Amino acid sequence: MGDSSAFLAIDIGAGSGRAVVGRLTEGRLELEEVHRFDSLAVRTSDGLYVDVLSLHREIVRSIQLALEVAPIVSLGIDTWGVTCAVLDRGMALLGNPVFYRDERVVGTAERVYATLPKERLYAMTGVQELPFNTGFMLNALQAGGHLDGAAHVLMLPDALALLLTGTAMVERTNASTTQLYDPRQRTWSADAIAGMGLDPQWFTLPFVDPGMVIGETAASVLPQAAHRPRVIAVGSHDTASAVVAVPAIGHGWSYISCGTWSLIGVERATPVLTAEAMASNVTNEVGVDDTIRLLRNVSGLWLLQESQRWWASQSLSRSHQDMVDLAEGAVPLGSLFDPDDPALLAPGDMPSRVRALCARHGEPVPGTDGALIRGMLESTALRYNEVLDRIALVTGEQIDTVHIVGGGSKNRLLCQLTADACRRTVVAGPAEATAIGNILVQARAAGLVSDLATMREVVRASFPVEHYLPAADQLPWERARARFAQLPGRVSL
Repeated sequence: MGDSSAFLAIDIGAGSGRAVVGRLTEGRLELEEVHRFDSLAVRTSDGLYVDVLSLHREIVRSIQLALEVAPIVSLGIDTWGVTCAVLDRGMALLGNPVFYRDERVVGTAERVYATLPKERLYAMTGVQELPFNTGFMLNALQAGGHLDGAAHVLMLPDALALLLTGTAMVERTNASTTQLYDPRQRTWSADAIAGMGLDPQWFTLPFVDPGMVIGETAASVLPQAAHRPRVIAVGSHDTASAVVAVPAIGHGWSYISCGTWSLIGVERATPVLTAEAMASNVTNEVGVDDTIRLLRNVSGLWLLQESQRWWASQSLSRSHQDMVDLAEGAVPLGSLFDPDDPALLAPGDMPSRVRALCARHGEPVPGTDGALIRGMLESTALRYNEVLDRIALVTGEQIDTVHIVGGGSKNRLLCQLTADACRRTVVAGPAEATAIGNILVQARAAGLVSDLATMREVVRASFPVEHYLPAADQLPWERARARFAQLPGRVSL
């Protein structure tokens, strides 16, 4: 398995990023975080943007700090999906990438569907309908005259790799989130691109698969370094990396990669593009080793995170644990709402928005912040249950165990509520799944591990998990599931 080889994972979420060094020794992986940095979107007079040059600076700093810790073999970059960057004819960035929550995309889906019915688009790409999908954003930007001079489109982690290496490639797992990719043919969908009104010449850069070398870090980026690590394509969609680190074995398991968003799904060998899959709005995204991540994207810790930011802006500082403690002291199943309601998508005063949503739909308005937070967690868990039931129906396969990985696995209350709401055993951990999966794909590129099954053996040998069993008394949850299903104005499954 190797002699203490070290690898660097650059894991960037839609709020913060971190750099994690992983050392693989005799089949066990040890992690050390060496840097953490801000990755929040920047609002200007015309919209929300990703500050890509700031991220580049933080990545370079991460490499420098990692090299002080160990002679790292390589590095890999993962980010969220959907967000793309645009290059001009000289292969330079055509400005900062537009953040996926930018308001300019509002209403674009309806305009596209007027000429490209959603049924046809799903048949082409198998991707869940989300208002901020890449194709819709590019259509909106083009309609607004923001893409003049565009020559190539690539995803955010590809753009960050380009700044490090000078090599422009498109990593497949992230490309598959765009609603412009055909998971059957393993290439861009010419029909989807044309239907979105986009230039097919923008989509001619070569694909790269997880485990392939993108290039060496340029001398100009690390001019003083005695060693410049290679940049390896990993599962650059963070969920693709996280699923690698699901410590599952056998059959009948699903995963929830829980961070700002929750990605709820199963791993399959082939895409599911049936009418039932489309009606269920599940997505077929590419995973490591050309697996398919059949999943549904729903709100995760976003409601808590945005509430925490809002309270901080009002001089009320609360840690994540403070919020969980408040929720544990509140009455169970008091206020339920749809956590995927469009009113909760944008940044802002989340506590007021949730209370207004409860009032609008006839639910008790949370009178305390503890009741509000508990309502957020219980509503999220009930949404998880609906999605898991629907995926089981679409695949015809039973789901017995739910693996929660990512930051949400540390929220013991959410894990227990998920077990209760979903009537399934929950296995929580590892919390650092994305960085772990990122590192293990690099380790395979170095010849230290062989396949997905071996990678998951390493995860099981290296990181503890916790088990949560559903409540024995399911009557309150049966009533809550029925009540949740009858909420008015819900985002359909």
